[in-house]
Amino acid sequence: MNRILSTKKLSKALKKKFSDAKIELVEKNFIQTKSISFETPQLNDYLVFTSKQAVKSVLKSDLKNVHTISCLCVGSKTKNFLEKKGFTVLESADYAEDLIQIIDSKYKSSSFTFFCGNIRKNTIPNYFQQNKIAHNEIIVYETKLKPHHIKKEYDGVLFFSPSGVNSFLENNTIENKTCFCIGTTTAKALENKTENIVIAAQPTVENVITEVIKYYKRL
Repeated sequence: MNRILSTKKLSKALKKKFSDAKIELVEKNFIQTKSISFETPQLNDYLVFTSKQAVKSVLKSDLKNVHTISCLCVGSKTKNFLEKKGFTVLESADYAEDLIQIIDSKYKSSSFTFFCGNIRKNTIPNYFQQNKIAHNEIIVYETKLKPHHIKKEYDGVLFFSPSGVNSFLENNTIENKTCFCIGTTTAKALENKTENIVIAAQPTVENVITEVIKYYKRL
């Protein structure tokens, strides 16, 4: 039986997919996120979110009238969560690179408030700065690495963020294991470590698991 390590704990429904496919699962949270307090910013024409965690943090705050402003976001999970919480999502994309193309073609004369974590890619802020687009960036949550040393043998590793990759590599090596990544950004964090990478068709946890099951069925 193949054994897989997930670098974050999964829901019961997702665990069942592994047991149904006769794949053993080992799981540990390699990162930890927590909401932090922030000063009430001036809200611009549109809100930008690149993670569900950022939305949760904003909702925990005492920020007023936030629901009255339309959003642009990265990720289907972020979009679904925003809509479930009563926000209007005008645009969404799988990656930040795709979202800035949408902004470039349709919203370049607007202003933005970008809610993010303390560890984030520079894609969106750099785009705003280079194009002199009015924006403010508000850090609303912190990501901390939680490195573990995994003693059990396993065949493959599931990665869901560059931070998760970095945390894993503090106490473990890739060797000849297969790495299953949620997206291209996460896969990039494994550059020079391995070429044995499988990227999910769409950047969701469910799609990562689909790739794992397909991969081991073929063997």
